[in-house]
Amino acid sequence: MANPSTYRPAPGSIPTKPGVYRFRDAKGRVIYVGKAKSLRPRLSSYFQDIGNLHPRTASMVTTGASVEWTVVDTEVEALQLEYSWIKEFDPRFNVKYRDDKSYPWLAVTVGEEFPRVMVGRGAKRKGTRYFGPYSHAWAIRETVDLLLRVFPMRSCSNGVFKRSAQIGRPCLLGYIDKCSAPCVGSVTPEEHREIVDDFCDFMAGSTTAFTKRLEREMYAASEALDFEKAARLRDDLGALTKALEKQAVVLGDGTDADVIALAEDPLEVAVQIFYVRGGRIRGQRGWVADRSDDSDTAGLVQEFLLQLYGGADPDAGDTIPREVLVPALPPDHTVMEELLTERRGSRVAIRVPQRGDKRDLQETVASNAAQALALHKTKRASDLTTRNRALEEIQQALALDEVPLRIECYDVSNLQGTEVVASMVVFEDGLSRKSEYRRFVIRGVDGQNDVASMHEVITRRFKRLLDEQARSETVSTDSGPMLVDPETGRPRKFAYAPSLVVVDGGPPQVAAAQQALAELGVTDIPVCGLAKRLEEVWLPGEEDPVIMARTSEGLYLLQRIRDEAHRFAINHHRGRRSKSMVESMLDDVPGLGEVRRKTLLKHFGSLKKLREAEPDAIALVPGIGPRTAAAIKEAVAKADATRKTAPREPAVNTATGELIEED
Repeated sequence: MANPSTYRPAPGSIPTKPGVYRFRDAKGRVIYVGKAKSLRPRLSSYFQDIGNLHPRTASMVTTGASVEWTVVDTEVEALQLEYSWIKEFDPRFNVKYRDDKSYPWLAVTVGEEFPRVMVGRGAKRKGTRYFGPYSHAWAIRETVDLLLRVFPMRSCSNGVFKRSAQIGRPCLLGYIDKCSAPCVGSVTPEEHREIVDDFCDFMAGSTTAFTKRLEREMYAASEALDFEKAARLRDDLGALTKALEKQAVVLGDGTDADVIALAEDPLEVAVQIFYVRGGRIRGQRGWVADRSDDSDTAGLVQEFLLQLYGGADPDAGDTIPREVLVPALPPDHTVMEELLTERRGSRVAIRVPQRGDKRDLQETVASNAAQALALHKTKRASDLTTRNRALEEIQQALALDEVPLRIECYDVSNLQGTEVVASMVVFEDGLSRKSEYRRFVIRGVDGQNDVASMHEVITRRFKRLLDEQARSETVSTDSGPMLVDPETGRPRKFAYAPSLVVVDGGPPQVAAAQQALAELGVTDIPVCGLAKRLEEVWLPGEEDPVIMARTSEGLYLLQRIRDEAHRFAINHHRGRRSKSMVESMLDDVPGLGEVRRKTLLKHFGSLKKLREAEPDAIALVPGIGPRTAAAIKEAVAKADATRKTAPREPAVNTATGELIEED
């Protein structure tokens, strides 16, 4: 691990002009490429105290051995050079949006004398105009088959085209009027080019003008008594209508836009993009990438836009839309707009939609991104080989004696020192065992003391472990030895010791957990903590954390376990908070004692359902008459009115800093 001070540039040697910089490792490989409006402050920020840097940034500067830069005249030139270097050197610390699968494109070889329409995958080629990408090849093939009736352009391969030209007979498509047969001279190159241009205009979104033109020609043919031509044009209109029905109208103003949304967590980011042309969704695409630096959403958007449009063919500016809708404006959005405008040849705007159809569409895209990230994580977690590698990496990183086949994770949640709860989640062989999750209500701790709360939870859990182990007996089963209750013969799930205890937090929480185990005489169960903000793994008594590689399957598994414990604790906290609010607002209702309040809570289940219930529905609860039901409804309404008018601080989980939403 290199010391950044050994290769820090001399003071004053870094220019203050725009430019692009490269970090290299000891072997001369480029590991990171970045750009800056002013090189001096940007590069100086990398050589501050390592403790002040984000862990991923710290990893990059300690991996590096040298830094170099190139000065350019404008920020647009810096953006272009940054993209070129990223493509050339493929730096390991730059975010790389790699497509998660191969998407089909609709391609028109406009560079040939007789252009051909085809469906294909892979990299784009010069001299070819592309539409899409699309989700399914069969869907676009059906659309092309419909459109060839209206636009009879060539769709055959070069071999078929040459053979038909040699024998003087067109292929089957020429006989059924789905090709104008340029191979045998039925149309001139100019006439075929007009058909191709109409097809491209239609696919690009100019649908209304073309359908109106066909309607005028159909009516004109009918008035001229050319019913055969009118019937053919009618069928052509039907084919166009059917093709358009396959593409939903999402923006009524005929907008051309790319709608982009992100779903991210500390380790990965999923991106989805919908291609909207002429107000219709023409295609969709998705990526999942590893996060390699501490960029926020705006920075991730800028990286994505650069990789998506930076390599666009300067001669194919029509692939860049007039509008790009993003979840957050990139830091240099004006420079990015200037670059895209230059490539397209006309104005390109980058916007964050605030309301209306565009906002609704971006929320849909964001939902797709969230589902893609969840699916990616599910596939990653369900793979047996990946899970085994994750457990082995945890064993190596924490120097454990054996692979941690059973991991228990604990999290504490409280609301400004009240309603303190904790959760325990269990993962066995890298998979969650929800039947063995446990919840704790902390009663022996006053105020916002997460460390003391963690000590109480660990003490209670492992005291129960020791008690159950002492009262259990071991029996042999087909799946191995099992601890059972000698009286009932039922298995004691709480009697199994974990291979590893994980707590949500840093050194204080880890020390509290370790102390609780030591007080109970438990010395053979390892403990670690996972700090959420920096994803650092802490061990008891260690001054420095264990830094696991960002691509580590072990770190991913620890993060997933910690997040599950956090989710479980928050859900428990909200449930208890809702019940306590119901009980407090019903204290003054005459004739409603503790037993009836519990019956009422059990019947409705939540404060939200009780608010929505009418007095007649409340009166159906056993022990609640019409008069009491009316009093309950009045008390709930009064409490709601007081809550809405009274100023109060937002509810915040003090353990995580997250807002807790009201029911």
